[in-house]
Amino acid sequence: MAMASAGDLQALLRFLSQDAKVPLALAMGKVRDLREAKLTTPAEIAKSDIQSIQAVFQDEKVAKQVLNAAKRVSKKRAVSDDATEKPPSPAKKVKPYFGEPLSPAQLEASLALPEPCRDEEQLSAATIYTNRAPLVLAFAVTLLKYTMPEQPLSSRLSLSQAVVSANSRTKAVSIGLESGKSAEEEGWGEGQPIVTVMGREIRVMKRWGYDWAAKDEADATQETMKEEPSNSDQPALWGVDLEKLKQSNGPGAMPSRGSSGPQLPIYTAQSARAYLLKSFETPKSGSEQTASKKASGNASDKERNLALLLGALELLFESWSSVMCKDDLDKRAWGWYVRVRPEVESGVAGWGGKGIVKLADILELRRTAE
Repeated sequence: MAMASAGDLQALLRFLSQDAKVPLALAMGKVRDLREAKLTTPAEIAKSDIQSIQAVFQDEKVAKQVLNAAKRVSKKRAVSDDATEKPPSPAKKVKPYFGEPLSPAQLEASLALPEPCRDEEQLSAATIYTNRAPLVLAFAVTLLKYTMPEQPLSSRLSLSQAVVSANSRTKAVSIGLESGKSAEEEGWGEGQPIVTVMGREIRVMKRWGYDWAAKDEADATQETMKEEPSNSDQPALWGVDLEKLKQSNGPGAMPSRGSSGPQLPIYTAQSARAYLLKSFETPKSGSEQTASKKASGNASDKERNLALLLGALELLFESWSSVMCKDDLDKRAWGWYVRVRPEVESGVAGWGGKGIVKLADILELRRTAE
């Protein structure tokens, strides 16, 4: 049997997610298993038996769902093929189904952040009210534009959220909110590649075949259905959520060493973006004492504040990027964050606490002309 093409695999994924109503994440994880079982089309699945399908999905209800959907689709296609007496009608533009996989270009466009404001006068006068985790996220997302410029926004958001989560767990352990070994310490990330962001090593999954610069290719989706290419170009990456992997699987179900399949739980770009959009409030008044008690602001205010913050961070990293190598820029980023992060109470009392961030303090960290 010839190896299924990328288009065939994409068609199979669409069948599973749209016709069989299988959750996209589960569908992506089973495409390769179905291919190995030689069940790559609805027709092949319809001719199979429930035991063979259940062996792939390991859930009788889902297996029946897939089998019934395959029979429906195959029957419709058979009827359509027999109806040759009528002339073909003009093709209509089909609207995408809700939940249909996006093309790379569509995905990246959907993740757009507010345009960074680079007006130094506005930035120097601006203050925002936030807690520390989203500030780390904003630092990392902007830093990656300069240290990993080949990465699309979806990857930068995912990798940055991985940094935030790892940092939050370390902090939780240090103040006694969590105990025990992390998923990384227990070996759940073994075999996955590592990248360093803001001095933090995180496990990643390579998104082979994800051509985010391409525009609306017929068979391109946001996930990889292609084999690993032979060239050494750096692919787009996902940050792997090892803690979720640990929680949802027993040791016997751990992915094999070096596995980079889509079944690995990832930090989603959508959740990281949503966190950024909602986290930067406007102080209730010009007084830091008043602001420390409560802050307010609607969605448009928060997006404007995010645009200001991103602009200040871009000016900071841009000023150093011409004189520092990428590794050095990464090493310096955490120290810069520490110097401008909001002041909170120490220990458990300060967990999740909010405070003032003056964007003028970020601008002062820029490299001065010599």
